Amino acid sequence: MGEELVRRLAADGWSVAALARREGPLLELKANATRGAVHVHAHDVTDTAAIAPLFETIVREMGGIDLFIFAAGVMPEVGAEEYNTEKDFLQFAVNLGGFVAWANEVALYMQSARAGTIVGISSIAGDRGRKPNPAYHTSKAAMSTFLESLRNRLSAYDVHVCTIKPGTVLTPMTEGLEGLKWPISVEAAVSDILRAIEKKKNTAYVPFRWQLVSLVIQHIPSMVFRKLNF
Repeated sequence: MGEELVRRLAADGWSVAALARREGPLLELKANATRGAVHVHAHDVTDTAAIAPLFETIVREMGGIDLFIFAAGVMPEVGAEEYNTEKDFLQFAVNLGGFVAWANEVALYMQSARAGTIVGISSIAGDRGRKPNPAYHTSKAAMSTFLESLRNRLSAYDVHVCTIKPGTVLTPMTEGLEGLKWPISVEAAVSDILRAIEKKKNTAYVPFRWQLVSLVIQHIPSMVFRKLNF
């Protein structure tokens, strides 16, 4: 989704800073940008010590930041009877730790500027503690709560914070998974995300029908929910 967001924003004339671990895809994005400039930086979000100087570099080369989108995330396969601390901590480090470290830098900058938008791509998977991958659900739940706290903190400074909660999106992360419910393309998901940003939504489920699903599952009693196989 991050790649498609960069592509679409650049096509709309935005100057975009794109960050990812692999430099090759970043250089391809830069070369194929149609209207707006794409500035690229190879970066691993778990390298939190590098974030402050890198953010300073990005602000300097772009002349400021109006919109920040955090789209990094991992979801390793976890067996039904597997309890793997290494996998769990990786998800916490990327999905939550990397986001918090970046969001703090951006929040300080936008609070000072009294303008801007922070977007975090969380997941409907964080709305309840489901069976398949406890650490993934936990990381997304924590991310959503952190975003809400940022929204409440920064509202006095005219900084908007948007929480995006996708359902199933056909990305490399979901490739090969069985029993996917209502999958949508990356292109469709990004269209919904950009629409939510434009409308200054506080929280947006992608697509909208997952909001209705969430309303239902959040009201299922725990004794019933634990018996459900999803």
